[in-house]
Amino acid sequence: MQALAVSLGDESRASRLLSLTGLTPDDLRHRASEPAVLVAVLRFLEDHEPDLLTVADTLGIKPQELVAARIALEP
Repeated sequence: MQALAVSLGDESRASRLLSLTGLTPDDLRHRASEPAVLVAVLRFLEDHEPDLLTVADTLGIKPQELVAARIALEP
């Protein structure tokens, strides 16, 4: 959830997130805690290393932790 919040905090990244994942603002409002939505956000970050590194740095964690979180959330 923190990665989502940080991603949405940057207008350019948020726009790309919505565009590339197909998520809508309503999806994020109503389904943000669902594993499928969180996996989509983490995959989005993984697919663009600069975003992955920036979000991880902002959260004070290693990028590998975001990847591990995605793996843990996937069915």
